Amino acid sequence: MSAPRSMDRRTRRTRSALENALLQLITEHDLNQISVSDVAGSADVHRSTFYEHYTDVPDLAAAACTEMFDQLISGVRELSAGGGPSADVAHAALTGVFRHVAEHARLYTALLGDDGSARVMNYLLTRMTTSTRAGLAERGGTGDSAAPVPPFIAGALLATIIDWLRGGCPGSPEELSTAIWPHLLAAASAEPGDR
Repeated sequence: MSAPRSMDRRTRRTRSALENALLQLITEHDLNQISVSDVAGSADVHRSTFYEHYTDVPDLAAAACTEMFDQLISGVRELSAGGGPSADVAHAALTGVFRHVAEHARLYTALLGDDGSARVMNYLLTRMTTSTRAGLAERGGTGDSAAPVPPFIAGALLATIIDWLRGGCPGSPEELSTAIWPHLLAAASAEPGDR
């Protein structure tokens, strides 16, 4: 994904136009059907201008969804930092993660569904793993960089989100959270000697 750079007003305006154009196009088409030309035309900029800011449509999608992804990652970190006496807080954070996904279901489905972007999915998985690792380390758990628990939790959570989206988000976020909570708690509670 494109590295953030300090931006002048014109750059911010152009990036905003491209991001808004993509978000509008996603409401009408699957992500893999949207071309650079589609986005540039919708934003009323040249293709060369698009490439001055983004490498391709998935790169733009990740940038356009940064704020939404940040909200998700914040919930994942809160979930990972909970446990033990604060298990209720962590369970509530898990429910909050699913509420967030449900609120943005159309966009998450476009990005993570069958016609989404593997690169966006990997970007999100990497951020979720890093956040989980930091949250577990915060509470004194298995947060070290070699531990397999953070990627396991992040992968399981992302796979659950994707499966839930594919099914049309059946049930409520609370029901889904309650169903998977014991499994995430068990994984987060595992220490290296428990394996």
